[in-house]
Amino acid sequence: MKRLASVIGMPPENVEEYERLHAAVWPAVLDRLTRSNVTNYSIYRHGDVLFSYMEYVGNDFEADMAAIAADPATQEWWAVCEPLQRPFADRAEGEWWKDIPEVFHLD
Repeated sequence: MKRLASVIGMPPENVEEYERLHAAVWPAVLDRLTRSNVTNYSIYRHGDVLFSYMEYVGNDFEADMAAIAADPATQEWWAVCEPLQRPFADRAEGEWWKDIPEVFHLD
């Protein structure tokens, strides 16, 4: 299993809409995540920062992430959600959400 965490900013005026959308994530988006071996996926908000945590339980992370990115429903979902977000300037090239390192874990 692989644990992943990431962060992204969100202007305060977008909080209500973002949370409304995530209270009813589109079933096709959830299905694609499940079929791509993503489990235990959560998004938390603290002020204007969103924190995402998920676990990957598959055997080919790159292929599964590519399948998510190629999925038409997911692309449409991102087109709705991304304008509500504000990526951090110090994110890596190609990242939207900034990956953050795990510094502690208790099994």
